[in-house]
Amino acid sequence: MLNINPASIFRQEEEAMLPDGNVLAVWGSPSSGKTTVSVKLAHYFASRKKNVILLLCDMVSPPLPCLCNPSELVKEHSLGNILAATHVTQGIIKENCVFHKKYKYLTMIGMKKGENVFTYAPYTQVQAEELVRNLKMMADYVIIDCGSYIAYDILSAVSLIEADYVLRLVTCNLKSISYLSSQLPLLKDKKWDADKQIRIVSDVRPNEAANYMEQVFGKVAYTIPHSAEVETQALEGRLFCDLTQKESRDFKAGIDAIGKGVLGL
Repeated sequence: MLNINPASIFRQEEEAMLPDGNVLAVWGSPSSGKTTVSVKLAHYFASRKKNVILLLCDMVSPPLPCLCNPSELVKEHSLGNILAATHVTQGIIKENCVFHKKYKYLTMIGMKKGENVFTYAPYTQVQAEELVRNLKMMADYVIIDCGSYIAYDILSAVSLIEADYVLRLVTCNLKSISYLSSQLPLLKDKKWDADKQIRIVSDVRPNEAANYMEQVFGKVAYTIPHSAEVETQALEGRLFCDLTQKESRDFKAGIDAIGKGVLGL
C-alpha cells in the first residue's frame, strides 16, 4: 500500500494564513531551463516538507510525461480537464492533480502524454485566473513552469501577472538574448509589474561569460551553472532525483539560493 495521502498536501481552511509571496512563475527564452529550474525548486520545497504544487503550462510539448517514470505517479489526470470547466474550483483542481509516490508533499498539474492545446475545448482568461488564484490558497508554495510564447499562451501570461515573483531566465547565447530582447517590450505594461521580475542567467557553461549578461539586461540576481548530471536526468526523465555528483554542487547551490532568497525557505 502506498504511504501517501494526496489530500494532505493541500492546506486546510482552519490552518494559518499562507506566507506572503507563495506563487513563483518561471519564464524565459526557449531551452533556458525553465522546466528544469521549476522541477528542482519544487523538489527543494517538497523535500523540506512544504506543500508545493507544480503547474506545468506548456500545452505544445507537455513536460509532465518527461519528468519521471509514469510508474512513480499516482493516477494520471490532465490540466485540460481543469481549464475545460465553466468555472475552476478547488474541487475540480483536486480531482485532476497528479501525485508522486515518493514525495508526499508534492503535487503536479499538467497535460498528459499525447495531449495538446486542441485536445480540449478552448479556455479563456477567466479560467486561467481562477486556476492560479485557487492554487495560491491551496498550498504553501506554487511553482509555475510557464511557456516562452506568452503572446499566444493565456495561462502563462496570466501566471506572470498573478505570480508574486517571476524568475526571468536567459542563457548565454545570442539566440536566447535575441528572443528575450524581442519579448521584453511586451512586459513593459504596468500589469506585468517589472519590480517582481528576477533576472537569472541559467545553464552557464565554463567557457561562457555570464557577467556579460548584466551589460545586456542589467543586474543579475542569480547564476545557475550547467550540470552534466542535471542534463542527464532531463534526458532520462529523472528530474525529481537527488543530485549526488560533486560537479552538481554549484547548480544545487544556485537552486538553494533562490529557494532561500526569493521564497524565504
